[in-house]
Amino acid sequence: MKIPIDLQLHLDVRKLSARTFERFTKRSLSLRLIRERSEQAWYNFGKPGRDPHSLAGVVSGIVQRDDWTPHLKIAQLRNHWDDIVGPAIAQHSYVLGYEQGVLTIRSESTVWATQLTYLVPQITKAITQKLGDLPVEKIVVTGPHSQSFQKSRFSSQGRGGRVKDF
Repeated sequence: MKIPIDLQLHLDVRKLSARTFERFTKRSLSLRLIRERSEQAWYNFGKPGRDPHSLAGVVSGIVQRDDWTPHLKIAQLRNHWDDIVGPAIAQHSYVLGYEQGVLTIRSESTVWATQLTYLVPQITKAITQKLGDLPVEKIVVTGPHSQSFQKSRFSSQGRGGRVKDF
């Protein structure tokens, strides 16, 4: 005599049909919920509370969440540099960078660097008026950096040859 399959697999015959069709009932419930939600969305379209977020709102949320504010303020400062220092000085200088409250400005000659050094208080005042959120504690003005030929691939190690007077 052969043992019935329900006894071999230790299945309860009373619950067998429920276990078999359980997957199908879950699927039908989820499909019904999807249909109901789509109908609600269709009837509530355009009503208050259902409007999508604007692109500016989404971008401002990302900016605040990831703390991009200083980077965007520096970009704004670079774009409006001629409004802050004037068109004549803006042609000969640019904003090099900003790090931990120190704004670095590079000029094309030492003369323009000296001129910008004298204008640091006015530049600081203009920056706080235009970009109030950007904390500028110090402004460093640098001139042009020329290459040094002391450490090139053709230089020798050590102090080099010296001429001795006898």
